[in-house]
Amino acid sequence: MSRVTIVDQRLCLRFSRAEKVMGVLRDLEVPLDRVVAADPLQESWWRVVRGWRLGFSLPRVRLLGTWWWRRKRQLVDLRRGRPALRIVLRDGCPYDELLVSTPDADGLLAQLRQAGVGGRTIRYS
Repeated sequence: MSRVTIVDQRLCLRFSRAEKVMGVLRDLEVPLDRVVAADPLQESWWRVVRGWRLGFSLPRVRLLGTWWWRRKRQLVDLRRGRPALRIVLRDGCPYDELLVSTPDADGLLAQLRQAGVGGRTIRYS
């Protein structure tokens, strides 16, 4: 299971070896000053995760990998039944958005708010 933590003013996303292989992913570290917004992921997956993918997909159960849509690049690690966050990153980062399930989504969101990360709702048409 992947882990999302904040260490030394950096947002760290760590994957297990199996997740790295299935999702064709690497661990990711992003400075907190590159994080624009973070919000709970409320919408259904099929409305948020779109486009071409490189990785693993078991629809409505588990999504893991990179998705591209309209010049946006999403790192996706979503599991059914787990709370999830949408984290928006600044231009110049390897991804535009991180869509991640984490058991302590509320705690991570509170840490991001304390670090000065705001929230905004993004709607896709």
